[in-house]
Amino acid sequence: MHVTGATTNPDGTFVTQQARNLGFDRDDAKAPVRYLVRDRDQKFSRSFDEVFKTEGAKVILTPVRSPKANAFAERWVRTVRAELLDWTLVLGRRHLDRVLDTYVEHYNSHRPHRGLDLASPNAPLLHPSAARTEDVHRRDVLSGLVHEYHAAAA
Repeated sequence: MHVTGATTNPDGTFVTQQARNLGFDRDDAKAPVRYLVRDRDQKFSRSFDEVFKTEGAKVILTPVRSPKANAFAERWVRTVRAELLDWTLVLGRRHLDRVLDTYVEHYNSHRPHRGLDLASPNAPLLHPSAARTEDVHRRDVLSGLVHEYHAAAA
């Protein structure tokens, strides 16, 4: 999952710039973006699509009046609201950006995903060396709202 900056009134220029920023952030990524699935909102202009096409991604538009086509994006929005935003008093745009960045790092590196056999997308390969509860350490993220568990170093 990748999250770019937030704004109260996104327009075509803003989302195109965010697409460029995402491209710069992903320059060191292991796997290139192959597809971009987006809805038909007017703020996604030709220049927005062109940013992804120059990176080699195929832009796919969702069908008209088909809410299930955005099921993965809608599920992620529901997850981030239930696990983070419903429990956080956001003090401003910069605070929201920082909180979302921290949560996305947790989501991609530590949070178990059912579709990945309870692994996380960017997790390093772990060895089942910590069989006892004394060998597991907890780290609080976002002031204790989210917990990450790690095997203790031997």
